Amino acid sequence: MNITAVSPSQFLRFGAGLLALALAANAHAQTLPDADTLSLSELTVTAKREYRTSQGATNLPLTLKETPQSISTIDQEAMRDFATTGTHDALRLGTGITVDQWETSRTSYSSRGFDIMLTQVDGLGMTNDWGLVVGQQDTYLFDRIELIRGANGLLTGVGNASGTINYVRKRPTNTNGGEFSLRAGSHDLLRATLDYNQVLTDSGSWAARFVVAHEDTDSYLRALQDRRTTVYGVVEGQVGASGVLTAGFSYTESLQQSPMWGSLTLLLADGTQAEFDPSASTSQDWTRWELSALNAFVEYAHAFSDDWEAKLTYNHRSGDEAVKLFYAYTFTGALNNDYTGLVGWPYRSDSESSANIVDASLTGRFDAFDRRHEVIAGLSYSQQDTYTDAYNIVSSADTTLPAFPYAGDIFPEPVWGDTYVGSDGDQSLLRFYAATRLALSDRLKAIGGINAIKLERDGTSIYGGGVNLDNETTEKVSPYAGLTYDLTDHVLAYASYSDIFQAQDQRDINGAFLAPMKGVNFEVGLKAEWLNRRLLTTAAYFDAEQQGLATEAGFDPVAQQSYYEPRDVRSRGFEFEATGRIGERTHLTAGITRMELTGPDGNDIYEWIPRTIVSLRADTRLAALPQLKFGAGLRWQSDVSRDGGARQDSYLLVNAFAAYELNRKATVRLNVDNVTDEKYLRTVQYGAIYGAPRQFSVAFDYKF
Repeated sequence: MNITAVSPSQFLRFGAGLLALALAANAHAQTLPDADTLSLSELTVTAKREYRTSQGATNLPLTLKETPQSISTIDQEAMRDFATTGTHDALRLGTGITVDQWETSRTSYSSRGFDIMLTQVDGLGMTNDWGLVVGQQDTYLFDRIELIRGANGLLTGVGNASGTINYVRKRPTNTNGGEFSLRAGSHDLLRATLDYNQVLTDSGSWAARFVVAHEDTDSYLRALQDRRTTVYGVVEGQVGASGVLTAGFSYTESLQQSPMWGSLTLLLADGTQAEFDPSASTSQDWTRWELSALNAFVEYAHAFSDDWEAKLTYNHRSGDEAVKLFYAYTFTGALNNDYTGLVGWPYRSDSESSANIVDASLTGRFDAFDRRHEVIAGLSYSQQDTYTDAYNIVSSADTTLPAFPYAGDIFPEPVWGDTYVGSDGDQSLLRFYAATRLALSDRLKAIGGINAIKLERDGTSIYGGGVNLDNETTEKVSPYAGLTYDLTDHVLAYASYSDIFQAQDQRDINGAFLAPMKGVNFEVGLKAEWLNRRLLTTAAYFDAEQQGLATEAGFDPVAQQSYYEPRDVRSRGFEFEATGRIGERTHLTAGITRMELTGPDGNDIYEWIPRTIVSLRADTRLAALPQLKFGAGLRWQSDVSRDGGARQDSYLLVNAFAAYELNRKATVRLNVDNVTDEKYLRTVQYGAIYGAPRQFSVAFDYKF
């Protein structure tokens, strides 16, 4: 069959039939176990709670070493040690990840020079609108965070060359008990968490886990207050002899008072850069950003045999957002030399969104040509709706603002009027995916995969675009290919290739949406195990070309929106990461990313993205005092700048911690962030905002 001659719609129908036939064939091929094997099956299935693995970059159940892409893992222990309670700070621990937080609520992540458009939970998710993440999740919900760098088309059917962030939820375990923790620190930080697991049946076949986290803190930024509460519950158990059913939900409420909407203007009219105190903020006291989010999921996995398993998953996400915001900007992009020139823009809206994802897959191993091979096939459907009511302004103060920095009461809250539709849109994605790993020899493995998608979008001003969509439909078939070769028992060489395809939400100067971005991604590397397989190193070279990538081209002062143009962008570079244990008591994770980003003319582009990032975190225990654990994390990045904007020279951040076990159950922890009290800008992409100065916190953990 010539794949290129098959339309995505035909491919999707073929995929659905193939999946259904495979499920039916395996169901009929198995016989029910007799009574003597039932108890053994229960033990085998429930034990999976302790050894869940991610499907990584290929959807196949491969180890980190076997996957032909670069993957990093940030586990719960690292997040606890470095007191990274929110996902933004946790991701800063990852190799090659840049967290561009230019205001207090909205953030973008990037890897290898491009915005990460996809975040997932347990392997399921939809693309981030505009690559933006609003608010952040509490890291206490997750066992680990996986960072899959490189093209993510095989995971989602759409994607770019940056990568994928996958949050892996905590699941029930086979042991009763839990822990609670109290933390206090700088800026009136107060935090309390509880994590409890309960086995529900005598046989251990059913268990439940409950997690709650509450955090209330002020900030180094003027007047900013942040409060977040998250509740998570999950139940998991065995159904019959071969099935596992999991159901859970999480609910989060967060409130920011005096948030920043937009960031600081640092460029002065004479071309120099202004300097302000790190506490500088453009917000007003009446502003607020309220978010609530509900996530619920049901997952059923059925083992037909030791080699074949089918999984059906449903995930629902809904959220509400209520904001009163204040944006301070200049018409020229620069302040006057006396720090005047800012203009204020108040804004209020109420938004709601919902997303539903259904995924069915079949994973298995089969024998052919005297060798063992793996395969997965699946069909998924996801649908997302968004709606925003914006408020008219009846009356407002003079929008001309005094010299910056100003106080939080210089612009009173406007009188709000009736609402109008700010945005109203929906999108759906239907896709068939399949991948296989073939053992061509004892050392050589080939991985091949394909995605067929149908993406539909409809609505008014969807994601802030400013124009109507009329049932926009995109169909695409994309391949993925990889090779791994075991040079020795401990060293593996790999290569991978993937198509790049991503529909874009940005519009051009005439208000039309840009065409989908296309391209190719190529990666080669070496993975090696050292010190009796306690240490894993990955060295990778990547080369990605993205054609027609939406790039900001200017600002429309009438519509108060940026407009974009398509550009061809190439990213080339290398990454190195070492992670694992050195000796019995020391854990190490070190990474370096070095890259070039060039535009269609061959010159540098996107100068706000650091070209070099070096990260290191390590912890150890002393043989003479094993109750004491201490460590440090370092992150250095090269200089960044923005034409017509700010510049940040290279800088180094150092965080440190120490934890002392009072007994088997109780531990006291001390954290110091930004030990050297470095003054720096977190980003210069869309204006600028200062990072946090030195901060302290102390925690008490107790296991029961």
